[in-house]
Amino acid sequence: MAPDILLRDVVPADLLIFFEHQRDPIANAMAAFPARDRDAFMAHWTKNLATNTSIHKTILCGGEVAGNVVSWSQSGQQEVGYWLGREFWGKGIATRALSLFLEQFTKRPLVAHVVRHNLASIRVLEKCGFTRSGEVDDEVILIRTD
Repeated sequence: MAPDILLRDVVPADLLIFFEHQRDPIANAMAAFPARDRDAFMAHWTKNLATNTSIHKTILCGGEVAGNVVSWSQSGQQEVGYWLGREFWGKGIATRALSLFLEQFTKRPLVAHVVRHNLASIRVLEKCGFTRSGEVDDEVILIRTD
């Protein structure tokens, strides 16, 4: 079981930690998502935090910022995603954090898109009640309806 996992609203100081997490080349390869430069990263988060149609939570592990979990509306679907700093991988933190998020945010259906080779993330989603609903190109689509 993961140690003291808590979710809280994102605060500005978290963004610098998130920025560093998303610069990790191994994490970028795992997620098949390129790192943004600092200006682009901050602009993206500033824009998203200003909307009232998305939810942004910081994942705390033992009081330390471990990553984030977010949900947003896109193309008529409610999406969910998360990102953990690599030093927090493999400890059950993502599964616990996503479970906590799903208890707090009950809008369904909820959809996640994961690159096919990211087996760890697919497994986290499946442990949290998501099922595979299809594949497009190199992406697995998972959905949670309850």
